[in-house]
This record gives sequence, structure tokens and C-alpha cells, in this order.
Amino acid sequence: MSPPVSIRVSDLTVRLPVYGVDSKSLKKHLARVAVGGSLGQAHHGSAEVTAIKGLNMQLKAGDRLGLIGHNGSGKTTLLRALSGAYEPDQGEIEVHGRIAPLLDLSLGIDPSATGLENIRLRGRIAGMSSAEIEARMDEISAFTGLGPFLAMPLKSYSAGMQARLAFAVATAVDADVLLMDEWIAVGDADFQKIAHARLLSLVERAGILVLASHDLDLIRLYCNKVMRMEGGVASPVTEIRKLDKLLAEPLVANA
Repeated sequence: MSPPVSIRVSDLTVRLPVYGVDSKSLKKHLARVAVGGSLGQAHHGSAEVTAIKGLNMQLKAGDRLGLIGHNGSGKTTLLRALSGAYEPDQGEIEVHGRIAPLLDLSLGIDPSATGLENIRLRGRIAGMSSAEIEARMDEISAFTGLGPFLAMPLKSYSAGMQARLAFAVATAVDADVLLMDEWIAVGDADFQKIAHARLLSLVERAGILVLASHDLDLIRLYCNKVMRMEGGVASPVTEIRKLDKLLAEPLVANA
């Protein structure tokens, strides 16, 4: 029997290299402002940024966590670490359940391949088996609304058509843990309506949602918990009803 859906993060520290930064120049200060983390010693023409420092959190089935903080605070880095794209430099990440990271819809898209070929390619990247992709091919194809264009290479698509195809594949995955970097809005007004409904269905089916967003109204609407990040340091996970208090107080790292 599989363990229940959960996320446990213990003393997580993630460091990222920043190349072309001279520690004795103004670039060091500018890099600190841009990335939000703390800069370490330069090595062979690069500096080391601590993007997340000593982060702890635990989530269980039913949790809907909103990540808030300005650009460069570490939200996206945390999402990528949870997805497995970044390995911890220190600490541990333990995730039970199938993960669906809706972080970069353009990931794995091949402009020279057809729409159908890209559905298969993007589906495999999303963690679907070949059998799962083929079983859902008709539904995904129909949802895109692209019809005969699916037999044509993506380089002949408009940006909106590419976004619709990528969204259709990304949201076809049944996930236990859903990771989102901002709420996704693609296509024209009509497509956005059905895309919104599809995304809501995906969120409702997921055991855990982690959503990073600058839109506090969105966080209040879809999340029941919130965590604030600043310069790679995170507050303790708290109930959404305490959001205003969390915003008003100085950030205190979780223990």
C-alpha cells in the first residue's frame, strides 16, 4: 500500500552559480538585488547564490499552499526543487505521490515536430507513459481545438496555438502533487474559459497544490495555507486567514 500523499522538506538549502560576476565590482551588488539570495565566494569566474536557506515545511493531503514574495525571493527555486529539477545542497525533500510541475509549458516543445508528435514528447516529459498518452490522445487533441493543424509542424503555429497545445498536454496528467508558478492563462477569451475550468478540475483532483503567485486575491481564493519567502528565507507555513498578519510582520525563518 502506497503511503499517503505528503511533502516533507527538512533544512533545505539550494545554491545556484551565477557566472560573470566579479565580487569586487558593482555587478555583485546588482546580482544581489536581482536574485534576492545571498552571494557567496566567487569560484572560476562565478559567484554562488544561496537561493534557499534552511527551509522546513510539511504538507499533507488537502493542503493548498500559496507561496508569496517578490521576484527573486526563492519561490520558483523551491518549486523546481520539489519537482526534482534541483537537488538540495543541504537537507532533504521527501515527496509521496505523483508530481505534475506546471512550471514551464514550453519545456520539451520541438518546433520542427508536428503537433501530434509534440503531444507525445511533452506527455513523456510530464511523466505519462506511452500507453497513457495514446489513451488520452483523442481527448488532448480535441481540447486543443487545433484540428488538422496537429499534423503540421509547430513552427507553422502562432504563439497562441502553441500555448494551447502545451496547456492541453500539461493539464492531462492526473497528479497527486500539483506545482504551479503563477496561475496559467493561455489563448483567447473563449479558450481561457475552458482552460480555467480544466485547470480547476486538475487542482481539485490533486492531493496537494503548491502555487506561487503575486496575486494575493488568487492565493486567498485557491489556497488554505500560505508561506512567505524573502531572500531565500521562508516563514513557517500558516493558515490563509493569517495572510494579512504575515505580510505586516518582519519575516522570521521557520525552525
